[in-house]
Amino acid sequence: MPAFALAIFTGAFLLFQIQPLIGKYILPWFGGSPGVWTTCMLFFQVLLLGGYAYAHTLSRRLAPRSQVVVHLTLLAAALVTLPIIPGDSWKPLADGDPVWRILALLTATLGLPYLVLAATGPLMQEWFRRSSPGVSPYRLYALSNVGSLLALVSYPLLFETFLTRQEQARFWSWGLVAYAAACVWCGRRVWRLTGAERPTAAAAGAEEGPAPAPGWADRLLWIALPACASVLLLAVTNKMCQDVAVIPFLWVLPLAIYLLTFIIAFDSPRWYSTFYYTIALSGSLAAGCVALHEGADMDILRQIAIYSVLLFTGCMVCHGELYRLRPHPRHLTSFYLMISAGGAIGGLFVALVAPAIFDNFHETHLGFLLTAVLLILVVRRGRGVMTEGSWRLLAVILALAGVWGLQQAAAGSGPWLRAEGWLGAAASFKLDAIARRGWVVWLAAAVAAGVLGWLRRGRAFPGHGVTVAVLAAGTLALAFSLGLQIRNSTRGAVVSGRNFYGVLSVFEYEKGNPLSHHYVLQHGRITHGLQFTAPERAAQPTSYFPPRSGLGLALRNFPRQQDQRIGLLGLGVGTVTAYGKPGDVMRIYEINPQVVDIARRPFTYLELSQAKVELALGDARLVMEHEEPQNFDFLIMDAFSSDAVPVHLLTREAFEIYRRHLKPDGAMIINISNRYLDLRPVVENAARLLGYEVLHIDSDDGAGEYEDGGWWFYAASFMILSKNKEFMSREALRAAASPPVPPRTDIPLWTDDYASMFKILK
Repeated sequence: MPAFALAIFTGAFLLFQIQPLIGKYILPWFGGSPGVWTTCMLFFQVLLLGGYAYAHTLSRRLAPRSQVVVHLTLLAAALVTLPIIPGDSWKPLADGDPVWRILALLTATLGLPYLVLAATGPLMQEWFRRSSPGVSPYRLYALSNVGSLLALVSYPLLFETFLTRQEQARFWSWGLVAYAAACVWCGRRVWRLTGAERPTAAAAGAEEGPAPAPGWADRLLWIALPACASVLLLAVTNKMCQDVAVIPFLWVLPLAIYLLTFIIAFDSPRWYSTFYYTIALSGSLAAGCVALHEGADMDILRQIAIYSVLLFTGCMVCHGELYRLRPHPRHLTSFYLMISAGGAIGGLFVALVAPAIFDNFHETHLGFLLTAVLLILVVRRGRGVMTEGSWRLLAVILALAGVWGLQQAAAGSGPWLRAEGWLGAAASFKLDAIARRGWVVWLAAAVAAGVLGWLRRGRAFPGHGVTVAVLAAGTLALAFSLGLQIRNSTRGAVVSGRNFYGVLSVFEYEKGNPLSHHYVLQHGRITHGLQFTAPERAAQPTSYFPPRSGLGLALRNFPRQQDQRIGLLGLGVGTVTAYGKPGDVMRIYEINPQVVDIARRPFTYLELSQAKVELALGDARLVMEHEEPQNFDFLIMDAFSSDAVPVHLLTREAFEIYRRHLKPDGAMIINISNRYLDLRPVVENAARLLGYEVLHIDSDDGAGEYEDGGWWFYAASFMILSKNKEFMSREALRAAASPPVPPRTDIPLWTDDYASMFKILK
């Protein structure tokens, strides 16, 4: 077994080590969007399916020696393709949906090595089964997931921290050579199995016992359970990345949890209990609903904790039940093929189907609901996995939890569960009645639990059937709550759309009040612009850009006020163009074509601006990299997606590009407003490297040119960087600036090779 264990462990480690590494290479090329990682995951899952199909076909169609020859030949061809560093020719040169370009890049760069590595688990287990009949190969599957998990955990903590991307790529290449040597070792053992040493198929079957063919229901669950886990994985990853940052840590955490459930479930049946995980999943689904309803108002660490626990319990149920349905080892490769097919189906749905049919990240809601439905199915089929007494106890616990949740919804969090109309009014009345008489409900529930929970005879309390009924009722309540959250999140939207770069919605407010009538653009949960429709107010700066904000003060106090040339990274609704004057030129870089369409209608800032406005479609960094110096007086960065940080726009390499396009006495203005992360030390590190003086200016809600402020002005935080001493010493800027703070020596300079979020969490 040692040879096979080494090959499987090494192959799994390399298989998952390459995922964050290649993602880190191409993320800056495609706008730093969560869609980059989702597309990468789709590629990995489809190639994993291809590897499993290759292993299944090889083991079923060819003799052992022929299998060895084919696999080692393919492995040698994979070694020829090294290194796996993508060339600059793959960088996108135009705007548009980059999904197919990313898939083509990945296929050309690491398609063959990844395919060979993907086949490792099932193929090596099949070789082991042939060479060691009667010994279960399923623990080797758990070992492969240990290797995968170690690769993921070690990447952000070790490899990303201490090695550059080129060094990581070289380490990976040498790892593939070591893996090839291990495969040769295993192939040599299979090759030498001749005569008495190699059991015939009949002998192997006799030693392993009968191998009944799995039924169609089991085969469907072999696909449905991993598909559900895959949807949960990608939906939770999208949810985390869109509101924080697209960084390896937030890719690795969900994927590590996903793999951990495989390890636990496939190591031994004693680690998975239907009783306990049904309770855990029910509670985590309820907590996930609360997180969806509260959204950006919930602390980020709490959100990550809730979604992580939900992902763990959901995947444990899927993979635990999958292990319970495992077939005889003779059907091992087809079993793994079905598992990989389910994972690929889930990936295809989230990456390609969901963006086409949903105008928001509703696959999160669908993943929650699908998990609950599958839980009902596996519980209904698993009558014999627990005693009748355990089913009765589980039914009572779930019923009591449901009563408690209903009371809490009515008494504390009721507003987000209530609907409008007569049905909603009736529901609200019932919920209020439960809340007012909560002690009565609890007393009745306690009596019922006491009588029914310990009833052991007869058919008065069929525990299994009641458990299924309670779960079905809970699933209906879950569907109702998720539906309300979807409706509430889109209420008032006049424009709503989704593409590779995220979800955009335009909401209309105060339509009956001409002076206050306005539109609001939201990216995810975060407001990205506001404009009044009244002609006398339409050109007024709003939201994060009031005159007293860092941006407003900088633009109004710059020594050179005529014929300014201003670069803007991120269009939003075009609010910054309200500061444009006759003779000014504003060049705006925007990666998302949908943002441009919305900025032109229903918003009108671009149309009303007195400056000449130029639009450059594409990722700002890549476009500027290929442009001649633009000689900007100001370069303004406001390129955030939801609350996610565009990491690739804050690295040393990015700031060097900005400096090339800025006049020697010009200034950079960077919006670092973020509810989760403190980006000030990141910008200050880059400023020190390039020799810029820095000012940090915060503005509060309502910081406008009004005695009573204005609700249409939002709190904002801006950094101003410049070598222009006259400008940086202006009294208006100095008076508004925050006091200097000591340099954060614990936060290294961000580069394309290194960027860590851990130490800048608020």
